[in-house]
Amino acid sequence: MAGLLPKALENAIEELGKLPGVGVRTAERYAYYLLRANPHTADKLADSLKTLHSGVKSCPVTFALIDASMDISPLYSDPDRDKTTVAVVEEPLDIVALERTGQYKGTYHVLGGAISPIDGIGPEQLHIPELLERLKTDSVKELIIATNASVEGESTALFLQKQVQESGLDVTLSRLARGIPVGVDLEYADQITLGHALEGRKVL
Repeated sequence: MAGLLPKALENAIEELGKLPGVGVRTAERYAYYLLRANPHTADKLADSLKTLHSGVKSCPVTFALIDASMDISPLYSDPDRDKTTVAVVEEPLDIVALERTGQYKGTYHVLGGAISPIDGIGPEQLHIPELLERLKTDSVKELIIATNASVEGESTALFLQKQVQESGLDVTLSRLARGIPVGVDLEYADQITLGHALEGRKVL
């Protein structure tokens, strides 16, 4: 591609192509769209990226993402949130998915990933000690394990279950119900999803 396009456009395509899930053709479309769009569109995008790191930080209690100007996550400091119920998630954006349901009024704890030996991620890389401390300080009654329905998510859930049970704390452990999504045929469902669907079957 060298020499076929202006250097500035090539640079934009190259950087956009480094994003996960963005191939060369998609990066080209994104870059060309920004080139053709009002310069203000590109300026706004550039400004948002410039302030991304300086404007975001991690909550010291829940490890959710918060504005840099905040001390603690509003989902934790809000007096209407039930601190005795904690949902454990792998990543900060998982909180958004649960909040959109409008049905959960407890607090959250972000692990920062899932146990994955093949990727070099062990329990020591996750915010598990902080979680166990929260169970004590907040007198948590229920811990909802909301890790993903993957091999790594299941391994993490089992490890958390063992840690809580060995802690001797009187905490009820629960797991998000798993099943087959509406509109998905059995032949396309993965083994883990099918297994959970069988375990969570209901009497009609």
